Amino acid sequence: MAICTVSNLPITERPHWKTVHSDEKYTTHLKKIGEDILLTYYEADRDITIEYMDKELYQTVLDESGLTKKPVYLLRDLTHVTDISYAYKVNLTQLIYHWRPYFKLIVFYNIPEGFSTTVETFASIVPQNTPVLLVDSYTDAVLAVLDMKADNLPAEEYDDEEVELYSQRKKDFLAATARIGWMNMLSQAINIPSDDDYLHPFFKALDSLQKDLQERERIRSQERAEIERNCEKKISEQIILLNAQLELNNKLAAQFDRERSALKSRIAAQDMELTRVSTAIAEKASVLQSLRGKIAHIDMEPALRNEMTSACDRLIETEMIEKKINTELTANDSNFLSKLQHKHPNLNQRDLRICLLIKLNYDTREIARSIGISTRGLESIRYRMHKKMELSKHQSIKNYLTQLAVAWQGETTETSPQGKDKQ
Repeated sequence: MAICTVSNLPITERPHWKTVHSDEKYTTHLKKIGEDILLTYYEADRDITIEYMDKELYQTVLDESGLTKKPVYLLRDLTHVTDISYAYKVNLTQLIYHWRPYFKLIVFYNIPEGFSTTVETFASIVPQNTPVLLVDSYTDAVLAVLDMKADNLPAEEYDDEEVELYSQRKKDFLAATARIGWMNMLSQAINIPSDDDYLHPFFKALDSLQKDLQERERIRSQERAEIERNCEKKISEQIILLNAQLELNNKLAAQFDRERSALKSRIAAQDMELTRVSTAIAEKASVLQSLRGKIAHIDMEPALRNEMTSACDRLIETEMIEKKINTELTANDSNFLSKLQHKHPNLNQRDLRICLLIKLNYDTREIARSIGISTRGLESIRYRMHKKMELSKHQSIKNYLTQLAVAWQGETTETSPQGKDKQ
């Protein structure tokens, strides 16, 4: 174990009592002298800027040394240190005011030229119950600790009152700059010397700077508050819009449910009607078949018999076509009629039926026979339908309906699960 050549106390240093700072290319080391003296130094091959406080390293050493709740002496070797980051300054003040253990004495030594003002600034804000010394060497630092332990730490001496006053003014000035810059304490009053004091302009300028920063902070607070109010207003407006949209969606959903129920009822009624019509047509066809059979066996002129049987055949054919027309309403047909009615609400039920039969490729004669009108009458209806659907002069109803069916079928495919899988 190494021995301190100044105090003859044992030096404890473990391999993991260090933190490597790769970006700044330095390593922080911590060792213990005796039982309660901690020494921090930096391993580097060039001048460095300390980037942050190694809190975890300090805590590890304190825990492993049993010093977590005990007062300690802290030595800081500042060889190669020419600056510290703003984050380090903030952490350094937190270390003094908010972190344990209690430091009985802090000693800085090997302070590079030009960095002493920063160290003095730190010393100016340390609580009065923690002395801070700036000395030249390691020997001076250890001797200062020994003097403190022996309750023999010499008081600071001045050549005259003016030097003492200047020293106190300098400390006040540095403390004010640290409170403003490091701790963001903008409401702490600055003790400004009298007007005839040659340091008065410096303190006055610092006081003016603090007031400017206070005003800037006030303006920023107002701007932040205004931004928060605007954001809250926009959020409230968006919530209102979302609630309105939600209410509208609920109304549309309710309307959709009502329409769907009505359509289901209508389809059920139409199914019953189709069943009735199909039954009646089947009965008619059966009667006609029976009648045709009887006519075939009646003793009459062949020409009359052929005419009557042909008439029966035509009636049977008509009834079968009617049955086919009334029973071939598929789900696609129902969907087609629903969309067609929505697109052209001025079409009546007969118009919609004719459109479906046209789409299903029934000829004019079959359609006319199905709805019980003449071929000429059907042509008149188709002419009026052409106008109702606002088709161009050379656009046929059949082509128009075919295009609609293809387009709507494509929409159904895209929105169906199978359609999504294909995409």
